[in-house]
Amino acid sequence: MTRHRLFWPAAALIALLLGNLVVSPRFFAIEIRDGHLYGNLIDILRNGSPLILIAVGMTLVVATRGIDLSVGAVVAVSGGMACVQLGSTSVVVAVALALGLCLVLGAWNGWLVAGLKIQPIVATLILMVAGRGLAQLITGGQIVTVSSGPYLAIAGSYLLTLPLSFLIAMAVYALTSLVVRRSALGMLLESVGGNPEASRLSGLRSGRLIWLCYVFSGLCAGIAGLIISSNVTGADGNNAGLWIELDAILAVVIGGTQLTGGRFSLGGTVIGALLIQTLTTTVYALGIPSQETLLFKAVVVTIVCLVQSPAFRAKLVRRRRRPQPPAVTVETEKVEVAS
Repeated sequence: MTRHRLFWPAAALIALLLGNLVVSPRFFAIEIRDGHLYGNLIDILRNGSPLILIAVGMTLVVATRGIDLSVGAVVAVSGGMACVQLGSTSVVVAVALALGLCLVLGAWNGWLVAGLKIQPIVATLILMVAGRGLAQLITGGQIVTVSSGPYLAIAGSYLLTLPLSFLIAMAVYALTSLVVRRSALGMLLESVGGNPEASRLSGLRSGRLIWLCYVFSGLCAGIAGLIISSNVTGADGNNAGLWIELDAILAVVIGGTQLTGGRFSLGGTVIGALLIQTLTTTVYALGIPSQETLLFKAVVVTIVCLVQSPAFRAKLVRRRRRPQPPAVTVETEKVEVAS
């Protein structure tokens, strides 16, 4: 059972939740108000929705030996475009324009990586920096606030007693899993990431697949940007999605997908994203000072990564099984002393 890919991420998430239960006995309490569910667990699902979306897109990119550092900037661009357009057009058109721009940005990343063969970390670093400038350009360097009811409903409404944003994230996850696991696409992505040269020699058009993954990552980041801007009722080109790319990469790694490409696990990524969001909720619940938050999260994540590491666990087992050296017995010689 411990050899299952999802065992250790799930065990770490359950351990963290139980730790919260010890500190706060009402941590698992869920209330029903006006037909909606409320509680710490529901907050984790709602607030973790953007990270789940971005991490799902990042998983496919990582599976092809890539990385996408620009998702945080794309989040800011998406929210900025939608909020600015809401002043002159309908919600549907504003959302469509925002997602269309995010698709273009994802296609740009894919063209740099798959077409021009630029290293993924360098190619996406360009948009990571330029995207913030683009978001500032769209919003005019100002924080744009919105009051559109339909737009605020993206993050603030409920469906079937659950937050709509979480259901959107789960729908994207389910559709992605269906496409990559019920067709040959998932196997082809793992083939491209596992051995690119062998894939090329076998006639596989790896460039098109890699480009498609970056486009999908941009789309996921765009949807996450809409949720984030809807949640805060505005767009902030400087701070929206700031450093969320690092949390997404961490969620992918915790979920069991290696940065070297190849096999990937979308289910593990979702668990990893929920673990990181639970950790953030724990920080607030414990009242940890803001200047110690990053250090606390780093320590917990390090422990989780060590527990998941097969090499680390094997070393611990070998140390526990190491035979103890025989005890040295000292024979004392009795000496008679003449009186």
